[in-house]
Amino acid sequence: MIELFSDPAVWIGLATLVVLEIVLGIDNLIFIAILADKLPPHQRDRARVIGLSLALVMRLGLLSVISWLVTLTTPLFSVLGHGFSGRDLILLGGGLFLLFKATTELHERLEGVTHERTGNGVYAGFGVVVAQIVVLDAVFSLDAVITAVGMVDQLPVMMAAVVISIGVMLLASRPLTRFVNAHPTVVVLCLSFLLMIGLTLVAEGLGFHLPKSYLYAAIGFSILIEFFNQWARRSAVRNEERRPLRQRTAESVMRLMGGRNRRADESVPAHAPAFVAEERHMVSGVLGLGERTVRSVMTPRADISWVDVDAAPEDIRTQLLDSPHGMVPVCRGSLDEVVGVARAKDLLGVLMQGGRIEDSDVLREPLYVPEGASVIRLIDTLRRARGHLALVNDEFALLKGLVTPIDVFEAIAGEFPDEDESLEIQPGPDGQWTVAGAADLHRLQTVLETQGLVDPAYTSVAGFLQARLGRMPEKGDVLVWGGFEFRVAEAVGGQLGSVLVRAAPPQAMSAAG
Repeated sequence: MIELFSDPAVWIGLATLVVLEIVLGIDNLIFIAILADKLPPHQRDRARVIGLSLALVMRLGLLSVISWLVTLTTPLFSVLGHGFSGRDLILLGGGLFLLFKATTELHERLEGVTHERTGNGVYAGFGVVVAQIVVLDAVFSLDAVITAVGMVDQLPVMMAAVVISIGVMLLASRPLTRFVNAHPTVVVLCLSFLLMIGLTLVAEGLGFHLPKSYLYAAIGFSILIEFFNQWARRSAVRNEERRPLRQRTAESVMRLMGGRNRRADESVPAHAPAFVAEERHMVSGVLGLGERTVRSVMTPRADISWVDVDAAPEDIRTQLLDSPHGMVPVCRGSLDEVVGVARAKDLLGVLMQGGRIEDSDVLREPLYVPEGASVIRLIDTLRRARGHLALVNDEFALLKGLVTPIDVFEAIAGEFPDEDESLEIQPGPDGQWTVAGAADLHRLQTVLETQGLVDPAYTSVAGFLQARLGRMPEKGDVLVWGGFEFRVAEAVGGQLGSVLVRAAPPQAMSAAG
């Protein structure tokens, strides 16, 4: 016995057989757990221990019988000149059984067949459950015993592997079940080992001897590859967890909704997603709010409509009547000296009564927010503000723009232009877009279904082109980027008016590359 276990090949066979016996016993363990759940809670662990103990006894008994039967080498009959003994018949039958069992198990796992439990509020009797466990043990023990016979030749090694595997399952039944269920590739790999063992048994039953060392080498190499595969997968999961949860959630939701990156999926046939483009754009806008700053949604300083208290009353009245805005900043001389904010109708009322705006009580204290604040924080600020308008300052307390709830809503649902405005992103013929220089890059990126346009250094199309060209854009300038062609259509005095955007032609892509 000591000489037997001093052989390294025996230890390799023992370790491999223990792993296979554990995997083969998982189905038995799961069904025992399902049957035990029919018992009252205080009897379940006892039934689980009894079931696994019966499996151990049954496997040791089967090992003793089958190991004795395979010693019968006297030919019983001949087929095509080849004599078949009792050992050959057992090996041949066992090999075919393993091939059938492994094939059906692989088919069920690859096809996604699952065995569902059905709830039952009435507890079963302890004796009935144990009887069912005995029957299951008899069925599930057969493939484990045949596998042991096919793996090693020594009965003590087979019995040691069975005792060790059952002991491991007794001590770690719940964690072991969770591990196998969480790593389906391990189960598939072990079922592939069963196919190899079954083929080896069939070959030996037909008179072809295959050295066990070949089998061990193939199994060992496969286990090594699976180890590196699990290691790589765990590293990928850790790297994925380092990314912000919001970003991972947003990408997962957009994939479920059918949104995709055109550049990455140009070769993928178009299919009808579950959500239309407008719905995808809105969900994308909501999920992207956490990454946006006030600067990216505000109305820039150049587009602010404001009232000068030093202007003539008639001019102010005309300005307010022509303006579509319900609330405006009130300043003295320029936007750098804000007196307050007020509703347009209140200002008109003061002027109709012949009063002075700066002396009236319609002016409200202006609310300031930093341009680098997040939009999520801005929403909370606007919710508490009575005026529903906030002025945006930079770090030097210079006025950069203003922001209202409608600006936040546009970041989610797209543009809602006023009467004196037009859409900043307008579709044209042949998949071309006419885009204003002040257009929001987040919105353009969503419309084009691409990535990489947005950068913290700029928020508009004009800023994007300035950064890419390294100078002020001029009429006729062409930039090929990310599979799209940006052609400057209007630019006067360094101010970008509009840009034509379309999918870049192949020759332009080649030149850009």
